[in-house]
Amino acid sequence: MRLTILGGGGFRVPLVHQALLGDHRPGRVTDVVLHDVAADRLAAIRRVLAEQAEGAADPPRVSATTGLDEALRGADFVFSAMRVGGMAGRAADERIALDEGVLGQETVGAGGVSYALRTLPVAIHVARRVAALAPRAWVINFTNPAGTVTEAMAAHLGDRVIGICDSPVGLGRRAARALGLDPAAVRLDYAGLNHLGWLRGVYAGGTDHLPRLLADARALASFEEGRLFGADWLRALGALPNEYLHHYYFTREAVAAGRAGARTRGAYLLEQQRHFYAAAGTGSGGSALAAWERARLERERTYGAESRTTPATPPT
Repeated sequence: MRLTILGGGGFRVPLVHQALLGDHRPGRVTDVVLHDVAADRLAAIRRVLAEQAEGAADPPRVSATTGLDEALRGADFVFSAMRVGGMAGRAADERIALDEGVLGQETVGAGGVSYALRTLPVAIHVARRVAALAPRAWVINFTNPAGTVTEAMAAHLGDRVIGICDSPVGLGRRAARALGLDPAAVRLDYAGLNHLGWLRGVYAGGTDHLPRLLADARALASFEEGRLFGADWLRALGALPNEYLHHYYFTREAVAAGRAGARTRGAYLLEQQRHFYAAAGTGSGGSALAAWERARLERERTYGAESRTTPATPPT
């Protein structure tokens, strides 16, 4: 099975590769083709993947190319994780919007509109090339804004393109862990789609454990959404909103926090990734995998920090 990853020089590609290394079932992915327009980023990520595969039993073969058609020919699955304009484009989208006093967040604010306008022509071109070169391939779209991009690609690929988002399941897993439950053993009641949704129940053993979580301020404070919205606010709501709903519920606060910050999230990641790719691409920083892991942990630790506020008034 051949998997092509568009945006193959992206920072999160090692997470996909890590999952593939643990899959030894029949029909598994045996070949991974990384595609990116930036050869230096491809080189850095290939070094990370090579270190990840050390000692692994029968790891997938990994190749890389800057040629789109070359990457698509023979693909069984195409995973689209492109960032058109790179992190510099995101940083500009966020700052321009905030300077005008509106949300700059890349998927739910004016920054998301800019991101979509820049991305849609490329996504449509990719869809047309997939239809021409790999018409039996399934496209898994992870490129944001996910709903808009998936819809645009579906006009050319029909039901062979599927949009995915890790945000809902991520919220469910964090809630399960805060409750001391096995995320793999719970059933989640999630209403909504992608970045617009609410976790309304966490079921295990025939019992909804969400009320127990909402009553425990310490447990709520152990994960991002609990800290972002605050225990009193979540109890009044009776559900756990997806983190992106902070931008809807507290638009003024989010804009104020963004404008007051020294730099936007995009600007922070631009600087962080510049250091990572420079070190990993040349090997000057030692282990590329270790450098990636340090950057990943720091990225997760600071996630959402630019928009954290304490809601003053719970909903009624």
